[in-house]
Amino acid sequence: MRNQDSLAPEGAPAVPMKITVAFSPHRAEALPFAAETMRKHEAIVLEEPANPLLVEMLEQKTSIDAYLLEMDFEFPRFARKSCQLLRELYREGKKILQIEPFMERLREIHDFFGQGGRPEGIQEGASHHAVYREEHKWTAALLDYYQKSAGRDFDEIVTAVKAFARADASRGRLRDRMRAEKTVSMARSYESVYVEAGELHVPLLGELRQRIAAQDILKPVYLMDPVVKRLGGKGRALGPGDLLTLIYAFRPDYEGRRVDLLAARNLIHVKILTKAEIEEGEDRFPHTRDQIESNRLVEGLSYTECRGLFEQIRSLKTEEAREVVRAYRNQAG
Repeated sequence: MRNQDSLAPEGAPAVPMKITVAFSPHRAEALPFAAETMRKHEAIVLEEPANPLLVEMLEQKTSIDAYLLEMDFEFPRFARKSCQLLRELYREGKKILQIEPFMERLREIHDFFGQGGRPEGIQEGASHHAVYREEHKWTAALLDYYQKSAGRDFDEIVTAVKAFARADASRGRLRDRMRAEKTVSMARSYESVYVEAGELHVPLLGELRQRIAAQDILKPVYLMDPVVKRLGGKGRALGPGDLLTLIYAFRPDYEGRRVDLLAARNLIHVKILTKAEIEEGEDRFPHTRDQIESNRLVEGLSYTECRGLFEQIRSLKTEEAREVVRAYRNQAG
């Protein structure tokens, strides 16, 4: 922990602030790599809104089950193991912080509506208004995608996929901007800070760079990269939908064959990718393996091939859809 006595005197070089942004999927298999990196830092910033029960959970005054009831987690096994890890780190003296102002504002907006508030009551120019606007666009795009995907016009569905990816990227940029502002204001109290980030929050790096001093150290770490390389995957093992969102995160108005193709491949990818949490057995890193295989199955598919395959698998379960795509790829050579 920094204090006033440890600060450099006036005119002397300031002590650099060290921030590591760790990108990883919210999967239990990533936690050992996260733990190794977390232990090298004084403070750990979680990608989640503040919860008043956090300290009680860390100090074992509140059970993990009771704590998780107050949180909204998509992957319960990951959430439970994360809490167990955080308790260990807390005992080791690490400072655990929750910074996700976008989601905090969104929760406040939901409370406002729950008490009878109306959209026009959200003051324009305030952070709540920006969050409401992005969330409204994101929800509308998602609903439109669901509606279009129930139809038979493949081109319309692809257009809806692109529209949702644009909305998701725009929402993500605001989340990253708000998170960077709060993270930097907090980080100066510590010598080193670990920042948890989902794999698509790459713009967070740029937002942080804009707010830190020239001598400060900002380092990105992609926790699962060594595993992906070991298993023969390419790059960060991002699926076509992830790549589409990242394109729009940096080039919101981008149009062309590349995004059409990524959107089409994404329709196949989401059908064959396992969504539920997979227990690790003899094969370690089951989700990374699943992601790599799913990526390989859709890689190289043409727009026309995606159209045909989507019609075949749209009503199938995940494993059935995967077998159809695998058989097609094997037959095509």
